[in-house]
Amino acid sequence: MMIGFGEIWSQLGSIMATVMFVYAMFEKFLPPHLSAHVLKYTHKATSLVYPYIHIKFNEFSGERMKRSEAYTAIQTYLSANSSLSAKRLKAEVVKDSQTPIVLSMDDNEEITDEFQGVKLWWVSNHTTNKSQSFSFYPASDEKRFFTLTFHKRYRDLITTSYIQHVLEQGKAITTSNRQLKLYTNNPSNGWHGYKSTKWSHIVFEHPARFETLAMDPIKKEEIVNDLVKFKAGKEYYEKIGKAWKRGYLLFGPPGTGKSTMIAAMANFMNYDIYDLELTAVKENTDLKKLLIETSGKSIIVIEDIDCSLDLTGQRKKKKEKEDEDGDGKPKDPIKKAKEEEDDNKGSKVTLSGLLNFIDGIWSACGGERIIIFTTNFVEKLDPALIRRGRMDKHIELSYCGYEAFKVLAKNYLDVESHSLFPVIEKLLGETNMTPADVAENLMPKSIIEDSESCLQDLIKSLEMAKEEAKKKAEEEAKKKAEKENEELAQEGDGKGNGKSVEGVKENGVIHSD
Repeated sequence: MMIGFGEIWSQLGSIMATVMFVYAMFEKFLPPHLSAHVLKYTHKATSLVYPYIHIKFNEFSGERMKRSEAYTAIQTYLSANSSLSAKRLKAEVVKDSQTPIVLSMDDNEEITDEFQGVKLWWVSNHTTNKSQSFSFYPASDEKRFFTLTFHKRYRDLITTSYIQHVLEQGKAITTSNRQLKLYTNNPSNGWHGYKSTKWSHIVFEHPARFETLAMDPIKKEEIVNDLVKFKAGKEYYEKIGKAWKRGYLLFGPPGTGKSTMIAAMANFMNYDIYDLELTAVKENTDLKKLLIETSGKSIIVIEDIDCSLDLTGQRKKKKEKEDEDGDGKPKDPIKKAKEEEDDNKGSKVTLSGLLNFIDGIWSACGGERIIIFTTNFVEKLDPALIRRGRMDKHIELSYCGYEAFKVLAKNYLDVESHSLFPVIEKLLGETNMTPADVAENLMPKSIIEDSESCLQDLIKSLEMAKEEAKKKAEEEAKKKAEKENEELAQEGDGKGNGKSVEGVKENGVIHSD
């Protein structure tokens, strides 16, 4: 019996060698047009004998510009089933999840599936086309794809029912096991690890919720209702012909809770956050690529946009003066070359590029996105950047009011009422203090400090802030009066009478005789 098998393998090896030799000669000597015809009929002849169909699902679509949603759904579906049959698996640790270790198919691994009595095969494929040019990093073009194989007699069942079943199950599993992520963009001309990537991410674990957000309850409810309406508005946005996205402008003094608001929105909507650092984006084209690689159900954030880039026409003024030194003379050539080199290294993202990113044609790629800008100085922003339609809702986050204080007292001290509350309410109405400063005063400094001590600390801080604000107002009034006096003096001298302005000083203003 063993000799029989040996003879069979020997003959099979000879046959394979002959086939390979004939194929090599065929490719080398047969003209291309004849070769194409021969291959065409060869495939037809093979299909009569070979009864299986293969369907390929690539990881990226559209010249590798966007990750395929179908690939992601299939990957999730197979991960839920691969641990039962696959022999080679990849493990990923997921923190704070019902299944802390997620298993998925390793590269070039095969598993079987069954649907309505039909057996199918899935293969996880991975190919690498290495570049021939030398580089410090191993440049390569990685391609990943899944291949589905089934008998051709079940073509209709698989293409009309099974694939749809896989996609729906994959999306359902993703939704139930969704773990929020916080993304940041890598430099446009940089490397991350051994390959260039647009975004890096960590698990998003910020605990902020609207219930614990210190702000006016009416304004909070208005924001929540707006988010709920947006989330359920897919058909509405299609009806009115707009991309399914919404812009929010959060503005107010530092410490008023703009970043906390974003975290609360992400947790409420169950959206990932893409924290976009504009200064790391080389040019407008890179900005589009970043947008394409964001997923739906996400919040794209540009914090402190007034500080992110110079988008208000200052570049033009800088260009006009680039050939002048500080004294108006031509600039030193070496100094000029150095400044040009530094300028080339910087970002060249323009206001036009950013506007197209927000609501241009490319902004319609994907769906269910929220775009948020934050700023401490809304008056510095270009009106075109924050007009309605781009930033649909403007939300001012201001100083802490009494209602916001009560939320903080509940959060930090678990106190809903106290005899000191009326005093605090009066002081909050008389001075400005940010929610961050109020929260810092309410936080116990030791395990023995009780709620009353914390409230007393807050009262002292409010009284000090009130005094400081009063002194600052007096100083500003004094400076204003002195400035007015100087202007009056200059006006008197300008008349040519040579008289000094003398008189009686009343309320900080000198009245001349």
